[in-house]
Amino acid sequence: DDELQTDGNRSGRFRNGELGLPPTNEDVIRIIAAQLAEIGDQFDKEIQGRVVNDLVQHFLNENLSTEEITLHMSRAVRELIRSLPSDMEQEKAMLVLAMLLTKKIVNTVPSLLQRVFNTTLNYMNQQLHNYIVEMVSSVQQ
Repeated sequence: DDELQTDGNRSGRFRNGELGLPPTNEDVIRIIAAQLAEIGDQFDKEIQGRVVNDLVQHFLNENLSTEEITLHMSRAVRELIRSLPSDMEQEKAMLVLAMLLTKKIVNTVPSLLQRVFNTTLNYMNQQLHNYIVEMVSSVQQ
């Protein structure tokens, strides 16, 4: 059960353990969560409501598949990265933006929690799996 939620707490598994991270020290997870939360606070002010509202509309459209919604999230993250001045690694910025968008969408429409959470995990597994594994490994050393 070694996984990270956007608020730094641990729970459940990443889609049947798909992330494939080795067992980790709880302190490592807290360090990473604190770093990501700090970056998220910096990015939070820059995300326009339009981006969140557009994503909410896609999540509300039950005719869209998980893959289609994941593509919309990926596009939104890419657009936001281009608009944010950042000298950090692109993968770290993508990770923080995905989690921040998830939080903003769920705060806007709480009933979308499960669909948004699953889509975010899918996005992270597809786009950021290796980066997350490397990040955890580097903090453990």
